[in-house]
Amino acid sequence: MAAPASSSGAANVMLAIHEKKTNTVEIYRPLCQFIAFNYSEREAQNLEDDLQAVKQMRSDLERPSESPDVRRNLLQNYYKALCVMESRFPISPDKEHINTVTFTWYDTFKQKNKASQQNIHLEKAAVLFNLGAVHSQIALSVDRSTPSSRMQAAHSFMASAGAFAFLRDNVSMKASIGQSTLDISAECAGMLERLMLAQAQECVFEKVIAEGKSPGLCAKISRQVGIYYEEAFAALNVAPLNQHFDRTWITHVQLKVAQFYAEACYRYGMELHEKEEIAEEIARLKSGISVLADVKKSTKGVAAQLIDAVNRLEANLNRNLERALKENDRVYLMRVPGVNTLPPLPAASLVKSTPMTDILDASKEKLFASLVPDSSAKALSRYTEMVDDIIRTQAEKLQQGSEIARVRLKEMDLPDSILALEGNITLPMDIREDVEAVQISGGPSGLEAELHQLRDLRRVNQELLVQTEELLQKEAREDAQFRSQFGTRWTRPQSSTLTKNLQDRLNRFAANLKQATESDLRIERAVRDHSALMSILDRRPIESALPTLAKPIMSLDANEDAIVGALKQSLRQLETLGAQRAGLEDMLKEMKRKDDILPKLMTSMGSYEDLFRKELAKYDHICEEIAQNIEAQEQLLMQIQVQNDEFSAVFNLEDYKASRGKCYKQISAAIAKYREIKENINEGLKFYVTLQDAITNIKQQSSDFVMTRNIQGREMIEDVQRQMAGLKFQDKGPSGYNSNYPSVGQLHQTQRTAPPQQPDPQSLPHPSRPQNPYYQPTEQPSVAGYGHPHPQYSSPQQPLPPSSYHVPAAGNPYPSQPQQQPVDYGQPAYPGWRGPYYNAHSQPPGSHPPPPYTTPPTYPLHQSGYYRHQ
Repeated sequence: MAAPASSSGAANVMLAIHEKKTNTVEIYRPLCQFIAFNYSEREAQNLEDDLQAVKQMRSDLERPSESPDVRRNLLQNYYKALCVMESRFPISPDKEHINTVTFTWYDTFKQKNKASQQNIHLEKAAVLFNLGAVHSQIALSVDRSTPSSRMQAAHSFMASAGAFAFLRDNVSMKASIGQSTLDISAECAGMLERLMLAQAQECVFEKVIAEGKSPGLCAKISRQVGIYYEEAFAALNVAPLNQHFDRTWITHVQLKVAQFYAEACYRYGMELHEKEEIAEEIARLKSGISVLADVKKSTKGVAAQLIDAVNRLEANLNRNLERALKENDRVYLMRVPGVNTLPPLPAASLVKSTPMTDILDASKEKLFASLVPDSSAKALSRYTEMVDDIIRTQAEKLQQGSEIARVRLKEMDLPDSILALEGNITLPMDIREDVEAVQISGGPSGLEAELHQLRDLRRVNQELLVQTEELLQKEAREDAQFRSQFGTRWTRPQSSTLTKNLQDRLNRFAANLKQATESDLRIERAVRDHSALMSILDRRPIESALPTLAKPIMSLDANEDAIVGALKQSLRQLETLGAQRAGLEDMLKEMKRKDDILPKLMTSMGSYEDLFRKELAKYDHICEEIAQNIEAQEQLLMQIQVQNDEFSAVFNLEDYKASRGKCYKQISAAIAKYREIKENINEGLKFYVTLQDAITNIKQQSSDFVMTRNIQGREMIEDVQRQMAGLKFQDKGPSGYNSNYPSVGQLHQTQRTAPPQQPDPQSLPHPSRPQNPYYQPTEQPSVAGYGHPHPQYSSPQQPLPPSSYHVPAAGNPYPSQPQQQPVDYGQPAYPGWRGPYYNAHSQPPGSHPPPPYTTPPTYPLHQSGYYRHQ
């Protein structure tokens, strides 16, 4: 019998359930004999460990356990073992089955009642009952003095409720077929589930009260405790349970119902008092006091702690009522409503039964895994094939029906025409994706900004070209001035002979720029010429550019709405049929998933064919529903065809389709033209970036050339001036005045590769001269704007990325990408000059990189293919 008890340190009294008692059962020998007889002695020996495990679990079940946790694990493991055994061992009175095993269990609430069955279902039901009882005992053993311990108790009560719910839903009916006890019935299991939920919610109530939560929340939780107790009390007062439980047990539940209803009134009254709703507060307090007064008339046998708690609650209610009455009489003067006119108290459930499906799942158990009768396995395989054939055939019918509906509707342009009439116009998916891609990239309205960028890049290239030309021209003018001043003594080569390659390249770049400018103008003209066509791509949403379907301006009978309404109704019916087909297919698959006839095959005494016919009949009603669905769809499609013909005639649908198709073509043409112009602009940008890099490179070479010429010029001026003044100086070189004047490349090579040497004291240059070279190459900064950093001149120039160059399209008016040619800045020396500042030691051949200007790197041939005819 269930025993009232209270947890230590907690005022609220709760109930725990005692376990059912059983008799000893010899289970090892019958199972072993069944395996040896139906399979083999070897199989029985191989399964010895499994048999011993089951025997030990049943033996442990018959003895009490000191630890509730150990007991809980035993019950769960044994229940899963019973599920495995059920599919392999036919336990029944039949002489071909295991008929020597009889399970006996006593009623928990009436110990003199017992049930005995040669059936594993009674054993499973009793184990589930005891599992729920053990969880309730674990919950009651918790010291509910801290928030965490209260929630621990609540979870154990929820687990107990889950075990009783699982018993009610899965085993009670099977166990009740033979002789059974009332405690494992569906009615009793359901009552115990509600009782355990009530006690779990009560633990939550204790927690929120201890934490000082708001009166409103406490009232809702308290009210739900009372509701759960009310449900349990209702089950206890009707057959078959009304004569089965001890009266004190029922009185306990009844008192809990009243206690927590009054508690909810008390807490809710506190919230009403804070809101100054004094009249309703008075009514709620009176209602709670009245309920407690009625229930206290029959409290025989109830725990003293519970009666004390009720008395304290009643005193609190009376105290608050007295205060509210005084305030109402003196201040508020409100009319107190009748209790019957008050709305129900709000409730909030914070607990639920713990699902036991996964906890008690036996699909992964290894017990007796190899034990499947050969005949049963073959029969099961054949049955599975028959089920698969049914499902495959019906699924094909469903899919065929859906495809027929899709094709027929597409032929009638439905539901697109209805959507167009309602303003919900949609583009074909491929066109929509193309339009979205165009709009993401900026759309036609963004082309002007890209053209502006193109013009900026062209301007930067032109400015760089002009700056380079001016640099060379200035150097040439200075050289001509010195040549005129010094005459034949000015033996340095003319600038024009040394800069011919540079000038040729600059001329080619200028021609490239001129041709690219013409191509830019053609792109700008194409943007202007096709702006009207491409403007449709800037419409947002793009569907706003599509033609609309509207009612006719003139109508003879004004029945357009009726025509559209009938067609829409038919389409909704067709959609409903489609949803039903999806549901029917899911039902077939779910039925197959749950269709486990192995236990029936193992216990079948007749023909397998008879069993197959009986089991396959389960699918007949679904197959019939599928046939009805297909037939109904066919009739509906015929009806839709007639309605659509009428709809097309009234709304002139053919003209709308033609107009829509024309708009589709316009959008497609706009997309194609936009992509063409966009590609040309992108190629132009690549061209100018590449050209800028080439011009920047040649500008740097020209700057280096001019700097070298300036150094040479200053040296030559000094030398000529000495000669003219009759000055003599000591030669630092080994060969007098016959040394050759170094080339620009040689000069830079010497500066870059030879470390500074300590000069001979007797050969020091004039003090007015600097002791270091006039020019040392340094890392060049990147060019501002659209430029790229040019490479160091001491190493070969890296080629441009291959992706930047393309073979020109046929008729492409744009220039090829700039190509750098080898340039030799070397020059013959003038007589009598030797460089006094370049005292590098002689080096073996190949020890230095080539002079930077004698073999400069080249750009690979780059033909631009980005400007096509517009």
